[in-house]
Amino acid sequence: MREIPIAVQMYTLREESARDFSGTLKKVAELGYDGVEFAGYGGLTAKEVRQLLDEYGLKAASSHVPLDDLKNNLDQVIADQKILESSYIVCPFLPPDSRTEAAYQGLITLLDEVGEKCRAAGLTLCYHNHDFELDRLADGRMALEAILDDTKRENVQAEFDIYWLAKRNENPVDWIKRYQDRMPLVHLKDMTTDQEQFFAELGAGGMDIEAVLEQGNSNDIKWWVVEQDASRRTPFESIEISINYLKRKLAK
Repeated sequence: MREIPIAVQMYTLREESARDFSGTLKKVAELGYDGVEFAGYGGLTAKEVRQLLDEYGLKAASSHVPLDDLKNNLDQVIADQKILESSYIVCPFLPPDSRTEAAYQGLITLLDEVGEKCRAAGLTLCYHNHDFELDRLADGRMALEAILDDTKRENVQAEFDIYWLAKRNENPVDWIKRYQDRMPLVHLKDMTTDQEQFFAELGAGGMDIEAVLEQGNSNDIKWWVVEQDASRRTPFESIEISINYLKRKLAK
């Protein structure tokens, strides 16, 4: 398969990062990850984080940035990404009051505006989904479809989270194929086969991860991103299982 680098979403290691941000990055590197996707910088400046990345041989795959910061602090967000040499800024989550029909229309306008400014700065804005964006709007489309179809391709790209797609009985491979020209990042997760449908380490659940990897190999994906929102193991154990699985599968 084409060699696509692997990052871990630091939200997976939020408690570890709060205790020891530097040590957490070091452990991520030791496990064999190529980079990290940030969800905050542990109280450090972008320059301090960049020094740690260089020290441990990691790359900044992307950064999840709260919607409020994209609205109100975009210049600083862009400046931080330049320091980190991160090419992707990701809108990660919508609060419940932003999931109405009218709110989605406002979001689409905002994403286009933010994405245009990011593009002018040499960066790419992406949108990360959960399951609530698969609710239908008045026109019959899913909110995620509206977000991607009604924004300009050059302004807004996608970061599909395959777990949340599967949670709503959507086939992640179909979505990856459909939006293959605007999807540089993919969140890889697995799902337990029991009724709870809990988060699982890659290869430990029932999702067809291999099919996703095969389709991604044909697309212009820039990063695979491992995320485990919650785990029945320690987070470090979970991400080690997941990257070992990926190394086996991607070596074929």
